[in-house]
Amino acid sequence: MADDKRRGVLFDVDGTLVDTTYLHTVSWWEALRQAGHRVPMARIHRSVGMGSDKLLDHLLGAERDRDADGRLRDAHDALYAEYWERLAPLPGARELLRACAERGLRVVLATSAAEHEVTALRAALDADDVIDSVTSSADAQESKPAPDILVAALDQSGLTADRMVFVGDSVWDVAAAGKLDIPCIGLTCGGTGRAELAGAGAVAVYDDPAALLHALPDSAIATLG
Repeated sequence: MADDKRRGVLFDVDGTLVDTTYLHTVSWWEALRQAGHRVPMARIHRSVGMGSDKLLDHLLGAERDRDADGRLRDAHDALYAEYWERLAPLPGARELLRACAERGLRVVLATSAAEHEVTALRAALDADDVIDSVTSSADAQESKPAPDILVAALDQSGLTADRMVFVGDSVWDVAAAGKLDIPCIGLTCGGTGRAELAGAGAVAVYDDPAALLHALPDSAIATLG
C-alpha cells in the first residue's frame, strides 16, 4: 500500500551507480560473436539498458529464430560473471545514496538485473544500510523501456509516482519513467550523451553520481522535501 507521507528516489544501477555498461557491452559482443553474429560494439552499447529480450530483438531483428536466445543469454551471463569480483561503484554513488537517505527519502534500487547479478551489484555499492528495497528481473513481466520494473519498485517501496524521482543513465530509463510521468534525472556515466538524454525527456543531466551529489540542493531531488 502506498504511503502518501513518504517520498523517495528510484535508482537504476547498471551504468548509473555501478560501472558496468561497457562490461555488458563486451560480454554481449563476445556472446554474439561466439554464435556467429558480428554486431559492432557501438550498436550493442546503445542497446544496453533494455532487457535481454528486447536487446536481442533490437540487434538481431524481431523476426529472427529465437531458439538460440537462451544460449546467447547464458553466454553473456557467464562472460559478465567473470567481472563480478572487480565491479566498482561510480564516483559518488555510495555517498549519493546516503545523502538521499539523510534527507528522509526512501532509497530504492529499480534494476532489472537478474537476482544473482543484483547480489554482486549490492556488494559493489556497499550501502545496504540505506537501501529500502531492491527489484530484480523477476519482478517485471516486461523489460525497459516498458515501465514494469518501476511499477514493481513503487509497489515494493510504498511510494507513488508523484512523490519520487528516477535516476538513470540510458534513454531506455528516461522512456520508462516518462510512461509513468516520473521525472527522470539522466547521468552520462553510462556512455549516453547529455543531449540525447535531455532529448529523451530527462529533466536534468549530470556527469555522474558525484556531480548530482554536488548539485543535490538545487536538483529535482531537493524538491521532494
